[in-house]
Amino acid sequence: QPKSKAAFGSVGRRIPYRILHVINQDGESLGNMHRAEALRLMDQHGLKLVLLRENVEPPVYRLMTGQQIHEEQLKRAEKKKASPKQGVVQKELSFSSAIAKNDLETKTKQIAQWIEKRHHVKVTIRQAK
Repeated sequence: QPKSKAAFGSVGRRIPYRILHVINQDGESLGNMHRAEALRLMDQHGLKLVLLRENVEPPVYRLMTGQQIHEEQLKRAEKKKASPKQGVVQKELSFSSAIAKNDLETKTKQIAQWIEKRHHVKVTIRQAK
C-alpha cells in the first residue's frame, strides 16, 4: 500500500501519472489534463494539488488551499476517532450483591488486570434474594 493512503495532504510536485483529472478549489471539474498543465495551474493560483482517488483512470487530483487541506485533515481525524476501534475487547463480570468479601476481592483484582490491559469492563450486580 502506498503511503499516500495514510496521510491526506499536498502531493507536492512529484506526480507519478502523466494524465490527471483535476478538480478546482470550488469542487468544479476542470477535466483531464497533462501533469505539466496541472502544475502550471497550481503555481498560477498559489494552490496545492491533493490526490483524492488514485484507483481510477485517470487519477483524481484537487487544487486546494492550505486552509482547505487543514480542514479536510481535521474532518478525517474526527471520523477516525468516531469509528469504533478494532481489537477492543469487552469483558463482562456479574456477581450477586450477597458476594463474600474474599470473592469480591478476587473479582476486583481480575477487573484491575483487565483495565491494565486496556479492556473495556462491564460489571453487573444482581440483587440477592
